[in-house]
Amino acid sequence: MLKLLPGLGIALGLFAFVLAAAEDRAVAPSCSLAPGWTQDGQPRYYTTDNLYEYMDGNSEGYFSYNFQNMHGITCKQGETTFVIDISDMGDADNAFGWFSATRDLRHPAYAVGMGGQIVPRRLIFAKGKYYVEIAANPEGDFTVPLQQWAAALDKLVPGSTSPPAALAWFPTEKQQTLKLAPESVLGLRILKRGYVAQYDYGKAFVVLEDTPESAAAVMQGLRQRFGDTTPVKLGDDAFQSTDKYLGRMCFVRTGRYIAGYAITADGMDPVALSGALVQKIH
Repeated sequence: MLKLLPGLGIALGLFAFVLAAAEDRAVAPSCSLAPGWTQDGQPRYYTTDNLYEYMDGNSEGYFSYNFQNMHGITCKQGETTFVIDISDMGDADNAFGWFSATRDLRHPAYAVGMGGQIVPRRLIFAKGKYYVEIAANPEGDFTVPLQQWAAALDKLVPGSTSPPAALAWFPTEKQQTLKLAPESVLGLRILKRGYVAQYDYGKAFVVLEDTPESAAAVMQGLRQRFGDTTPVKLGDDAFQSTDKYLGRMCFVRTGRYIAGYAITADGMDPVALSGALVQKIH
């Protein structure tokens, strides 16, 4: 019986690979998704090995958010051209993070997927682990056809339409921005990846570590980084400190998460704020 296990493992691995490949092909866009559009040129497929050829030097942003691969196609209707691309970003956090990084905060969101936006010549949205984008040419307002394509692509792309749970952990009052930092949270290299909310009085953050043990190691590294720290009775481990640039800080570990505040304005208590933030993390 035991001799069958290695072969079984290989079979399961091949099965998982086939399923992933099938899902990968399933999200490839087609011009037939919307009536009246025809394909212009060949379909596109890019990976981390060759995305730079397509993005002309702009691939680093995609790579920062765990880019896996991209399926694309160009569709035409009369003189109008839509360049459509669907990128697998590995997980919903990275897909939504890249959407948040690329959206134009001067314009409202559009209700599609986990979150989207339509401006006259552009559609972007995130759904599950996918990031979807359309660039329209020539000059003009293509809002209506972009809305039609948004509905069609939303049906094509699998995955959750609920934004990452971490977004609900941060207070919305006086919140200016909320983004996933793919590296160096708060400008600290030791904090590799996490969400950061900007307020008029400072920043709130939740760092995503792989395990409680790795999070504990990061906390030790933070203590060494700041030197003068004071223990705080919050979560599994916590301390407060001050920094010339970040202000008054509180770091709290709860499980595999490290959360807290960096306050630069008077009248706000980073410890109390961090305690309220940690209570929402699950």
